[in-house]
Amino acid sequence: MNKKPNVIVIIPAYNEENSIQKVLADLPAKLISSVIVVNNHSTDKTAAMAKFGGAIVLDELRQGYGYACLRGMAHVVEKGLDPDIIVFIDADYSDYPEELPLLLQPIIDNRADLVIGSRALGKRENGSMTMPQLFGNWLATRLIWLFYRVRYTDLGPFRAIRWECLQQMKMNDKTYGWTVEMQLKAAKNKLKIEEVPASYRVRIGYSKISGTVKGTVMAGYKIITTIFKYL
Repeated sequence: MNKKPNVIVIIPAYNEENSIQKVLADLPAKLISSVIVVNNHSTDKTAAMAKFGGAIVLDELRQGYGYACLRGMAHVVEKGLDPDIIVFIDADYSDYPEELPLLLQPIIDNRADLVIGSRALGKRENGSMTMPQLFGNWLATRLIWLFYRVRYTDLGPFRAIRWECLQQMKMNDKTYGWTVEMQLKAAKNKLKIEEVPASYRVRIGYSKISGTVKGTVMAGYKIITTIFKYL
């Protein structure tokens, strides 16, 4: 890229009133055009805290990670924001927002279209990922290699992608399969893919997915079925 890229950050958020402002504060503002927080039918003060932190706040009443991401993308189209790069990061402060430049650089250098912040390659705080999460990532990434011949080490939520590539993917998963759908479609579309080490810490609050047996089982099932869906 010959100019400073137009970077927009989308943050899905469900009941993250205690962490969202920390995420917003640690994002390197000089690199970002705007931050969109999608309030995914929270019952706490997530929306108010995000507004106070300077983000554009959208409401998505249909609960689901994919629903929230799609709502953020729809806003980008509706407002004609025309970004070069879209960044996704979770609202629970488990990722390190200040590591954003590491995700952007491979795209800026034209080495990559999609960059995954890999927790497997980075420094991971003890207890930040549960055993089912670790096993699920191991299994999913190996299935992707087996069937799609693209080697990933993680399905981490902290990622950056060229806007034009994201639009071409026609993303449609509404819940747990969002991240793996993006990585599968990147493989099928033969995008340039790179992983960078991403630090990871124990999240603030409890996880709505890995924090419950039901959430863990449903997420695992959705990820595996999504992998076979796009064969």
